[in-house]
Amino acid sequence: MKPRVSSPLTAPSPWLLLSEARVGLDLARGLLGSTRGLPKGHGPVLVVPGYQASDFETTLLRRKLGALGYTVYGWGQGRNHGRTGKLLPALTERVRALHRRHALPVRLIGWSLGGVLARDAAREAPEAVAQVVTLGSPIVGGPKYTVFAKGYRKQGLDLDQLAAKADAREASRPLPCPVTAIYAKQDGIVAWGSCIDPNHPGVRHAETTASHFGMPFHPHTLRLIAEALSAP
Repeated sequence: MKPRVSSPLTAPSPWLLLSEARVGLDLARGLLGSTRGLPKGHGPVLVVPGYQASDFETTLLRRKLGALGYTVYGWGQGRNHGRTGKLLPALTERVRALHRRHALPVRLIGWSLGGVLARDAAREAPEAVAQVVTLGSPIVGGPKYTVFAKGYRKQGLDLDQLAAKADAREASRPLPCPVTAIYAKQDGIVAWGSCIDPNHPGVRHAETTASHFGMPFHPHTLRLIAEALSAP
């Protein structure tokens, strides 16, 4: 069932942003947590980091998924600088290369902006992607409903125009594979309502108790990811 989103959407409050300080606790839980009892799987998985993050921040998640039997890769593009027009072609080619190497379609996991890129890579290379899992990814409104909105406005960008373009692009481009959208109602970076896909009824939504920054670490998120990857 799709979660009910209150309207209008707004960026997270300063109080929610302060709650992101619990990322240290999320990391500790992840380091101490076990993969025991989680569903296992096999095949290639590619993890795409969020805005200003790199493969370093997804190391623990990739290690845990590797322990579950998957062959896991980082995206290999360094820090995610947010210029999606430059990042997407290289990501799409990496997905196709892994598809050729394994002779199996790739599962994509994208954190925050990385989830937006993962969805677009699936659209660009539908033959090479089996599934997408997004973690706190702003599907609605682009950066408008994130804490980065003020920074974009200071650069002179029209967020309403960016949001309209992003929403129109999303609505007009069908998703070619199963998608699971994981969100957190206590997300202090991205408004959780913007993580809910309004256009594609086949998208499965799941709530985690993690912070936004702690999504790749928190054991609850790992369980949701493992369940999504192992679903038929």
